[in-house]
Amino acid sequence: MAESTIELGREKKFSFKDKVMDMLPEGGNLNMCLTCGLCSAGCPATGLEGMDPRKFLRAAALGMDEEVTTTPWVWTCTMCQRCIYACPMKINIPQLVYQARASWPREKRPKGIIGSCDHALRTEGNSAMGASTEDFKFVVEDVLEEVRENQPGQENLIAPINKQGAMYFLNQNSREPVTEPDEMVPLWKILNLVGADWTYGTVGWGAENYCMFAADDEGWEKIVRDKVKAVEDLGIKYWLNTE
Repeated sequence: MAESTIELGREKKFSFKDKVMDMLPEGGNLNMCLTCGLCSAGCPATGLEGMDPRKFLRAAALGMDEEVTTTPWVWTCTMCQRCIYACPMKINIPQLVYQARASWPREKRPKGIIGSCDHALRTEGNSAMGASTEDFKFVVEDVLEEVRENQPGQENLIAPINKQGAMYFLNQNSREPVTEPDEMVPLWKILNLVGADWTYGTVGWGAENYCMFAADDEGWEKIVRDKVKAVEDLGIKYWLNTE
């Protein structure tokens, strides 16, 4: 009769899920899954690429690391956190998704997201559209002048730029000044109607941060620090990010 042997002292092999758990408070509750499927029920990415949050988490739990770190489904996730909200165990699936994205070589990540991240890193205003600060300032001033001249009751409308010591620093989605400049005006009217003391800045004015979606931690941090410095340099108390 053959004898079986038990090997002792072998180093435990950590899976992708284990590594993510080590990074998160309480392990992101990743071991608490009840397989109820509530996470998938409200997920806008459910069914895309043949995947959903429940399947993704179960694959991670089963140690299917290659499948988890190579599925293109992670790029369809909006990181909206509806799955956490719906989950009775509050499992942090989006953080698992984020780390799966980060495992992709940068050159293989979606070109649109990476391109927007790189544009923001190259421009003073951190615009994902690649818009220059000069263009942004010109568009704001041009649209403001047009509204003042053509819309009754808006003769005193303001859209300050680099106002030192204002109460609020307002970020602006850079798609609007580039492609839909009139869409900036309603927010100006609201801020002026309530008497808000606000301003744009020529530095760090772009509201979006595609480096976050690209799982580029270094780029994500740089863009946030650029904006924080812009707020501090103008001596502003509150930062309003429209994204």
